[in-house]
Amino acid sequence: MKNIILFIGITFFANAAIAQNEVKSQVNATLDAWHKAAAEANFNNYFDAMTDDAIFIGTDATENWTKTAFQAYAKPYFDKGKAWSFTAIERHVYFNDDKTLAWFDELLSTQMKICRGSGVLVLQKGKWKIKHYVLSMTIPNDTSDAVVKIKAPIEEQLMGELRNKK
Repeated sequence: MKNIILFIGITFFANAAIAQNEVKSQVNATLDAWHKAAAEANFNNYFDAMTDDAIFIGTDATENWTKTAFQAYAKPYFDKGKAWSFTAIERHVYFNDDKTLAWFDELLSTQMKICRGSGVLVLQKGKWKIKHYVLSMTIPNDTSDAVVKIKAPIEEQLMGELRNKK
């Protein structure tokens, strides 16, 4: 009897682990296909991977776009047949208890060298969709002082404008 209970327990946990890996594979496939669509300048596939109310936050402090605004910004790049090419070199994916919400962080190989992406996906009608994405350039700690000197004049002005908006 103990062996049967042990077998049932092991089977349950093994099946749960397999299911977790399957869901994680689906999220990874969604993100990889999304990045591939950009590299191939496939506008429809790229934006179809996002929810209608998606938000994309880019590397510039002024880039906080709704899906519609991001489409307008990106369309000329896609129309020229060259958008951007990001390839994940590391990714961590996490889920809520019922596996309908996923959040992730990833390191990307890009034309800007290593960037970090992070975001949230939701399961809609059996399909994972990107709801929120944040793209950041990484800055090695040893070079941060030099980078701050370069960006300070531009961002000091922007910070003043943003403070005046309040």
